Order: sequence, then C-alpha cells, then structure tokens
Amino acid sequence: MIKRIHHVGIAVRDLEEALRFFSGQLGLEVAEEVVVEEHGMRAAWLEAGNLRIELMEPLGPEGPIARFLEKRGEGVHHVALEVEDIASACEELRRAGAKLVYPEARVSRDGSLYNFVHPKSAHGVLLELVQRRAKPI
Repeated sequence: MIKRIHHVGIAVRDLEEALRFFSGQLGLEVAEEVVVEEHGMRAAWLEAGNLRIELMEPLGPEGPIARFLEKRGEGVHHVALEVEDIASACEELRRAGAKLVYPEARVSRDGSLYNFVHPKSAHGVLLELVQRRAKPI
C-alpha cells in the first residue's frame, strides 16, 4: 500500500522565521511557496535529495493550522505517505476500521489526490495519503 514517505508537514507561527532556520541554517532548498486558501494557510516546500518538508503558517486565527498551533504549538503536523492507488488504500483502511477525514480523496493544487487518516485511527498521528498525479505523456 505505502510506497514511501512523501513529505512531513510542520506547523509554524512565522513562515519567514522558519525559512531562515530550515533553508538558511540547515541548507534545505526552497522549491515553492504557495497560499492555500482552502486550508487557510501559506506554505513553503523545502527539499534536499528525497527529503520534502512542508512548512505551514496560518493566514489568520481560523483554519486547521491555526487550531493546531493554538492547541499544540509549533511542530510536526502530519506525515504524508505516497500510495499507488488512493481509492484502494482508503477503502482498505475503512474496511479495517480507520476513520478518514474526507469521504472521498480531494485534488490538490498540483493535481495529486489526497486524504487524511484521522489521528484517532493512527495512534495520534495525522497521516496524509497522497497519490501523485500521472505525468503527461
């Protein structure tokens, strides 16, 4: 079912400050910065080899990242796992009793499909399942 770790999402209060550390001090390359209105956040994608980190800053006091920061403070928000077939992976997890956040996989800004496994079903960890979009021929 799982192919690899796709990325690790980290909730931060100040994206610029976090970038100074992760990029400036650790040397991770900033691959992309985006605003994701649907989730009320601004994000930066950092890379080094096969490592991908998503830094996420809330746009305001509402939204999942703002709630996470209020409740838990800065830190690891989720671990994303790449799957070959997200529909099959979600169905298999549901059959095993896992609770998923969305009834169906959603389409991300880059065309990938994603859904989340609720932390109550994954020993306290929010897991994101990602099926990368097919590359055009």
